[in-house]
Amino acid sequence: MTLSYVVSGFAVGILVGLTGVGGGSLMTPLLTLLFGIHPSVAVGTDLAFASATKVAGTFAHRYSGNIRWDIVRHLCAGALPAAVITTLALKYFGTISPEMGQIIRYSIAVSVFLTVIALLFKGKLQHWLNAHPEKQLQGAKLTAATIVAGLVLGTLVTISSIGAGAVGATLLVLLYPRLTPAEVAGTDIAYAVPLTAIAAAGHWWLGSIDWALLSALLLGSVPGITLGSLAARKVPEKILRALLAVTLTSVAIKLVF
Repeated sequence: MTLSYVVSGFAVGILVGLTGVGGGSLMTPLLTLLFGIHPSVAVGTDLAFASATKVAGTFAHRYSGNIRWDIVRHLCAGALPAAVITTLALKYFGTISPEMGQIIRYSIAVSVFLTVIALLFKGKLQHWLNAHPEKQLQGAKLTAATIVAGLVLGTLVTISSIGAGAVGATLLVLLYPRLTPAEVAGTDIAYAVPLTAIAAAGHWWLGSIDWALLSALLLGSVPGITLGSLAARKVPEKILRALLAVTLTSVAIKLVF
């Protein structure tokens, strides 16, 4: 079984390296559906997995100057308190009860669908906003909207471990359409590090992290992400995103039905 976890980490790592998104959207449903891991344990373990892997990405983007730290601060102002409050709510309602497990399962499905929408329409949304600058928020309204976006993402990520990647990037494109793709990726990864770390710490407190499983996933994901990143230049992005969208849609349908 450990080998299967390593292989799964490797496969997800390749897809993340190729497309830049899909880590939580693929890993959590994979653990739940393929290996029969309880949803709360799958979420907790994936959050720890995401926190560890995103640290390296943050250092790389920081070195390249791709992170907008002012936006990161505003996102964290909403996301981090939301992660703490959601963790306390999970503790109160019970993460291992059948009812809570079903809620988490459905939240994962919703998050996956949001990720699919983000993958398919992010470019069109950015193009429309650039063509209609009067629709863009400015000043205090933009700051408030960014904090609210962080609050939504913090809640979503803590419950399902999904949303910090493609959904977060799409919200950044909507709020800040003038950001370059590299700035979107760097800012998205940077705010996700403290968010996933706090959410993972909360799930550790709740007892919903499988450390042996986490180690096996990381063992496979590191070379997978490296190989995927190297191959990304040779594979058309549209094909990759379409493939990922179809895969995630199938996963979400399976989770619901």
